[in-house]
Amino acid sequence: MPPVIHCVRHAQGFHNLCTENHVIRDPLLTDLGNEQCRKLTENFPFHDKIDLVTASPLRRTIYTALQGFGPVFEAHKDTKLLLLPDVQETSDVPCDTGSDPVDLLKEIEENGLPVDPTLVHEGWNSKTGRYAPTHAAIRKRAREARRWLKARPEKEIVVVTHGGFLHYFTEDWEDSSQYQGTAWVNTEYRTYEFSSDVHKTDVEGHELEGEDATLVETISSRERRGKEGPAPDRETQKALYKKGTQGWDDQGLQLSTAEREAAKVPEGKEVDGVRV
Repeated sequence: MPPVIHCVRHAQGFHNLCTENHVIRDPLLTDLGNEQCRKLTENFPFHDKIDLVTASPLRRTIYTALQGFGPVFEAHKDTKLLLLPDVQETSDVPCDTGSDPVDLLKEIEENGLPVDPTLVHEGWNSKTGRYAPTHAAIRKRAREARRWLKARPEKEIVVVTHGGFLHYFTEDWEDSSQYQGTAWVNTEYRTYEFSSDVHKTDVEGHELEGEDATLVETISSRERRGKEGPAPDRETQKALYKKGTQGWDDQGLQLSTAEREAAKVPEGKEVDGVRV
């Protein structure tokens, strides 16, 4: 049986404080972000069921995973946080661009972090090719991440990633423009299961080589965040995808730096995922 996937958005990073901070390369967590991790540890009810913790290789997701899921690492001393380049954030803005592998490895070794960077390779942070800031490239790597996770032997897996990418990964576009480029608040967690339906097209209707490995949020997870009933069906999500990506464009949240500059992104602050 495919594993249950617990998706988590990272805690507050310095780039979340204001638009100007988007120029910070691979920012760390703020003091509030560290406090959010502490609360995540307290509030997440499934620590004893988790077999694997994974994260985007950006620093804010790494430290959210290590702090927020400390009980998992403490209970299993040989367990390491596995870094997955495919679940990095969507844009090529500096704050969404990860550190070079040599620098990342140095930080892991110098701090004795229980992190497995095996899958982090040269070019993972290039924002070109597989990691290009385009809808097509992001949908593809999100699908590859889902397929990889679906084939894992573990029963319950945590994926700590980013607010924008989470919509591509879960293919859940409900309320996607509720906050700045996402419907997820910092350290929010939601629980998903792989659908028994086999979809051979993506949310734009393009034919796929192989299955889509569709995720569906559980009823209990939706209830936990105040939603009634099951998640929107596949056809509804396709319509929400178009509406969501257009909403991001209207907010000036183009995926590439060049597009953002051309659109003259409005100044502002983002606190806990909300622009103010």
